[in-house]
Amino acid sequence: MLESTSQVGAEAPRANSGAGQGVKLDVVDLTAWYGKKQAISNVSFPIVDNEVTAIIGPSGCGKSTLIRCLNRMHELIPGSKVEGKVLLDGSDIYNSNLNPADIRRRIGMVFQKPNPFPNMSIRDNVVAGLKLNGVRDKKKLDEVAQRCLRQVHLWDEVKDELKKSGASLSGGQQQRLCIARALAVDPEVMLMDEPCSALDPTATAKIEELIISLKRELHYTIAIVTHNMQQAARVADRTAFMYLGKLIEFDETVKIFENPREQLTERYVTGKFG
Repeated sequence: MLESTSQVGAEAPRANSGAGQGVKLDVVDLTAWYGKKQAISNVSFPIVDNEVTAIIGPSGCGKSTLIRCLNRMHELIPGSKVEGKVLLDGSDIYNSNLNPADIRRRIGMVFQKPNPFPNMSIRDNVVAGLKLNGVRDKKKLDEVAQRCLRQVHLWDEVKDELKKSGASLSGGQQQRLCIARALAVDPEVMLMDEPCSALDPTATAKIEELIISLKRELHYTIAIVTHNMQQAARVADRTAFMYLGKLIEFDETVKIFENPREQLTERYVTGKFG
């Protein structure tokens, strides 16, 4: 049984983690504001090590706010505020003694719209974070660039064009480039905020295959916000359903879609509203 502080309502059972698995990130009574506007309220659930967790819900329900709280990006917005805890391997990332930049290195983020640095080459886009951290060894940078481009299944497509601008790639390639850039600094967790919403079906399929590969082959822990319920069903081990800033239900994905506890969840996943 998964040990966590997480509950959804007074009678919410804890989800099974499977043998040998533990909680990588534990979200505990998390509440966030934009100025005086409360965006999420008392959200609690675990993100299990080496699993994909999907966060679903209608537009404006707090999904993106939630995921940005998981690596302290929400606090970059003027007037924002966060209460509660996010425990990374048991330690609260909101501890005042911790450097937020270090947290964001350990918990990487990929955004909805691909954002390669337009004035950098493909190769330099991948290693930008390492160079920012003071790595100057060209051989090491070249090795990391190749490794990460291979990890996102992009190397064979760009290996002869590494000096071209990252912005010259297609939308799907740009998103994989951004994932490679996040991987280059060796994060422990990957957060993805609707990474396929701007992509066509072919590019979306490649990103979904990559997510599964990152989990299975590289043993990453991943949390993904998605408006696409079919995508959540395809890639996620567990799913959190949010509505109006609250966590309505959290469980194994198959249970969320086939046997949800809450009527609101059942109505959402069957398309009765959204």
